[in-house]
Amino acid sequence: MHRNNLLGAYLRTCRGRVSPDAVGLEGLGPRRVAGLRREEVALLAGISANYYLRLEQGRDRHPSEQVLESLARALRLGPTETAHLRALGRPPTSHVDDARLVAVPASVGRLVETLDLPAFVQDAHLDVLASNAVARALSPALRPGRNRLLSVFLDPDERALFADWELVADHLVASFRTSIAAGAGDQRTSELVDALSARDTRFRERWEGHAVVNMVDRPPVRFAHPLVGELTLTRDNLAIDGPDALRLVIYHAVPGSEDHDGLVRLRNAEPKSPCDSGS
Repeated sequence: MHRNNLLGAYLRTCRGRVSPDAVGLEGLGPRRVAGLRREEVALLAGISANYYLRLEQGRDRHPSEQVLESLARALRLGPTETAHLRALGRPPTSHVDDARLVAVPASVGRLVETLDLPAFVQDAHLDVLASNAVARALSPALRPGRNRLLSVFLDPDERALFADWELVADHLVASFRTSIAAGAGDQRTSELVDALSARDTRFRERWEGHAVVNMVDRPPVRFAHPLVGELTLTRDNLAIDGPDALRLVIYHAVPGSEDHDGLVRLRNAEPKSPCDSGS
């Protein structure tokens, strides 16, 4: 993966999705590829073609907010895509390559342990940093040291856990792309993307699609759990204060529903120790 050119890759993908007819550029001769030409995007955004070329090639990585907004309009981006473009265009907020151990705040760790719902903490790379017993009973892969992308794509047991695996995979890759935007191609991102792209075509196709998601609006998740059967759970993803882009993920269901009853059965079952499962 080109570590420092996520912005350029995203711009290329977005212009490939825009029909020339949609922006009033029909009838300008045959095209070798779908979408807009670079000079057409530059014209629509009110910037020079040379400057736009520099952005796509990664020779200029941090355009002004005004340029980013103009590009978003030219490429007909929606609110979520525009927010992602702006995040990619900003200077990195931290030096993620400074291999340091990210610690979960003690108060958050206590909260996770006291919740009677499946809960875990993940970082921007979807590494699991903390989890409670109910989360590990829901999925042994929700334990510290595991990575959500690696588990969902490479672990057959984890894939079988999701009744709608394709939808879960789509959303997970889009969430990952959204969450790592501020780091703009750090070493951990490169390692994950390179490893998964080499080992799983399903991941590679999704990553190359450049889809992003709103981190708030999330569809319910359908589990096919071997112990309690089918569960349809709401997932809330809450930002944790601090510089490390940590998020608290909680699965829950409406009290009194069959899904809630399933969670109660899961909670009351003898949980498997996280050390009992393989990696």
